[in-house]
Amino acid sequence: MSKRILVTGGAGFISSNVVRHLLANTPHEVVSLDALTYAGSLANLADVMSHERLSFVHGDIRDVDLVRRVVAEVDVIVNAAAESHVEKSIQEGASEFVTTNVEGTQILLDAIRETPVERFLLISSSEVYGTAEHDPMDEEHPLNPRSPYAATKAGGDRLAYSYAVTYDMPIVIVRPFNNYGPRQHPEKVVPRFIIQALQGDALTIHGDGHASRDWLWVDDHAEALKTLIDAPIGPLAGEVVNLATGVDISVSDIAALVLDTVGNPAASVEYVDERPGQVDRHIGSVDKMERLTGWRARTSFAEGLERTVAWYRENEVWWRELLQRAERVFSS
Repeated sequence: MSKRILVTGGAGFISSNVVRHLLANTPHEVVSLDALTYAGSLANLADVMSHERLSFVHGDIRDVDLVRRVVAEVDVIVNAAAESHVEKSIQEGASEFVTTNVEGTQILLDAIRETPVERFLLISSSEVYGTAEHDPMDEEHPLNPRSPYAATKAGGDRLAYSYAVTYDMPIVIVRPFNNYGPRQHPEKVVPRFIIQALQGDALTIHGDGHASRDWLWVDDHAEALKTLIDAPIGPLAGEVVNLATGVDISVSDIAALVLDTVGNPAASVEYVDERPGQVDRHIGSVDKMERLTGWRARTSFAEGLERTVAWYRENEVWWRELLQRAERVFSS
């Protein structure tokens, strides 16, 4: 049965891949809502903008009247809109992150109190956990966010949970671990390493490179969200689910793999000061998501990285324009 799905932040990295996946693999109509800030670009949707089942709304989830109008016309919401630039949150503080990641979520939640939907998927983040206290990190792991960005994601996460239990709303909280793949903003570590390697520059590593992450191929993430949209809502409502692989890889190993995949294994690596609030280790438990839906990530890091390097190699105009735009934003 066809549904009408709102994807907020729909021109961003993860969400544009979700939009593309839904259009290619379901009969659903998709509404992409995006404010087109530094991380969102219509170039991310260029190949599907003319699709008959896609409509685009230029707007902000903090716009109460707009959100009410859009939400009244959809069946499902995937809230992926977020301020997600960790370093910016550290340098400039949390103000803009609070308004989007917490207040924007609140506006959406209040809109579905007025006009109920079939389900609401909140895209939270594994960053809410902080550094792993046990291995692997399951959904009961303590929340110890270590950056202003992560703290605001935890705020939106717990706000959504409170609406689920207070108002008996069909909300699912999704905590994806570190995504990578095509169209990811160059401030993130995997595309940053790839672009540095392609340009023959030294790969810059914060700290000594031992910090590790669980790396999730973005198309596997999109497939997981489709699974959560199509599965019966009863067992999922009010639940938190990790999206992960159960394998972690260190930043130093990522750098070596990027250099090898790009074909420049002898290029230099430069170690710079550790970023404040750095998370030491992330590795996610995949048991709950598999138990509730049957989904597991299917793409190895080596396979996903090869595809990602190929995309950045073939789309230099895309990432150069984004780097220039980000430089203008952060220098203003």
